[in-house]
Amino acid sequence: MSGNNSVLDNLLKKFSDKSAAIGIVGMGYVGQPLTLRYNEAGFRVVGFDIDHTKVVELNDGHSKIEHIDDARIAAARNTGFEATSDFSRIAEVDAVLICVPTPLNRHREPDLSFVKITCDQIAPHLRAGQVVVLESTTYPGTTREVVIPRLETGGLKVGETIFAVYSPEREDPANPDFSTQTIPKVVGGHTEACLKAGLALYEGVIDQLVPVSSTDTAEMTKLLENIHRAVNIGLVNEMKIVADRMGIDIFEVIDAAATKPFGFTAYYPGPGLGGHCIPIDPFYLTWKAREYGLHTRLIELAGEVNRAMPDYVFGKLVNALNAAGKPVQGSKIMVLGIAYKKNVDDMRESPAVEIMEMIRAHGGVLSYADPHVPVFPKMREHSFDLAATELTTETLTSQDAVVLVTDHTAFNYEFIREHSQLIVDTRGVYRDPAENIVRA
Repeated sequence: MSGNNSVLDNLLKKFSDKSAAIGIVGMGYVGQPLTLRYNEAGFRVVGFDIDHTKVVELNDGHSKIEHIDDARIAAARNTGFEATSDFSRIAEVDAVLICVPTPLNRHREPDLSFVKITCDQIAPHLRAGQVVVLESTTYPGTTREVVIPRLETGGLKVGETIFAVYSPEREDPANPDFSTQTIPKVVGGHTEACLKAGLALYEGVIDQLVPVSSTDTAEMTKLLENIHRAVNIGLVNEMKIVADRMGIDIFEVIDAAATKPFGFTAYYPGPGLGGHCIPIDPFYLTWKAREYGLHTRLIELAGEVNRAMPDYVFGKLVNALNAAGKPVQGSKIMVLGIAYKKNVDDMRESPAVEIMEMIRAHGGVLSYADPHVPVFPKMREHSFDLAATELTTETLTSQDAVVLVTDHTAFNYEFIREHSQLIVDTRGVYRDPAENIVRA
């Protein structure tokens, strides 16, 4: 027991005096902000990624993520940060934070291949006295059932010679009110010693830590946070459809309801769910619940409503064009905003892409405008050979319809309204009725 305690005590001391080296696997929307936070707090950070191009860019002081300034990456490089694709260097670090994607497969089931591959890559290089943290969103039991067995393949014992933690990421890109440092962090350990290691790891970089009793609890916490949002967005999306049929302005209804100082939280409808969490996380829980003979009816129903919203938007577009005597086929249609939410460049699960697919499939002459996405990126399931169109009087007046999907602050909405023949507004940007505006 004394030997085990000394392993933990030595690790805790390294975190306390900031002599620990931090390894972060996955240099994306979660990994890069975490890297910068640890670097700014005085830790040496090694970033791991299988994408060699990304590694070279980071080592040159550049980030392709729009809201992360190159100056911050360059400053981190000058103070010890480096990126690598060499996973043998896992042995150099004292903490390994796994920030890799956890998408759904084509059957809308959890795809843990990135987590499994990462664990298999790091396992041969692990040594006594390290803590491994999974930050990727996943179902309860993943750390226990998937991660820990892989960490122990080399003879290390979790809770004694190595420590396993689950601490879900809570990044909100482009949110000016919260940062990696100020967002409270939930931490769950496989054992009491693991929890101590996890808390010590984050203590010097995060303002508020929220310890919970197990990795399963921490995993379920992340799912509840995002399922809460998904269900409420599903509710308000359904209310939008009902209100529209009744000739009622749902945004006026929400604004009025939000004046109640208790018991109501305002959620706003849109064209569907996007991003790396809310469209995906509910399916992680519903899949796992089936193992226990449970059917999560409310969660799945909300998912059905939200997944149907791009179809609803396209239907409103079709009806609006028909009212103008135009078919979709051959009509020039511009999508305004294709990122999954306002003021970011993140395209993951964006409902705009589904709407674009429908327009293209029905013969529409498609274009898009998005100041945050100058060229349509390579995606696993979607391909458009398109670049962003500049919004001018000529480009707007030439369109038969403009579909406002993502309400970026950079758009000049009055200019767009003035020069567009038809606007299909999915975000409630235009509150005053106008002949050329259709709510969707």
